[in-house]
Amino acid sequence: MPRSLKKGPYIDPSLEAKIDQMNKNSDKRVIKTWARRSTISPDMVGHTLAVHNGKKFIPIYISENMVGHKLGEFSATRTYRGHTTKGKTDRTTKVR
Repeated sequence: MPRSLKKGPYIDPSLEAKIDQMNKNSDKRVIKTWARRSTISPDMVGHTLAVHNGKKFIPIYISENMVGHKLGEFSATRTYRGHTTKGKTDRTTKVR
């Protein structure tokens, strides 16, 4: 369920302060963050944020198409390794 329009989008205050400081100084460096629930604002466009996925930090370059989405959407927490091939190998090695 989305956040109330009356409240506005949630952006972590410390992350917002870092972005504002970087915009003021015209600085471009990677910011590490754990704030996966923060909404991407237009001020973040052009910056690279390293979002934590529970194990490591995933660098994400923020583009205009990402505005309005959450940071966690671009940092997957689960690794899909495919379905097991055990059933396929048993079927092919079976002698009829």
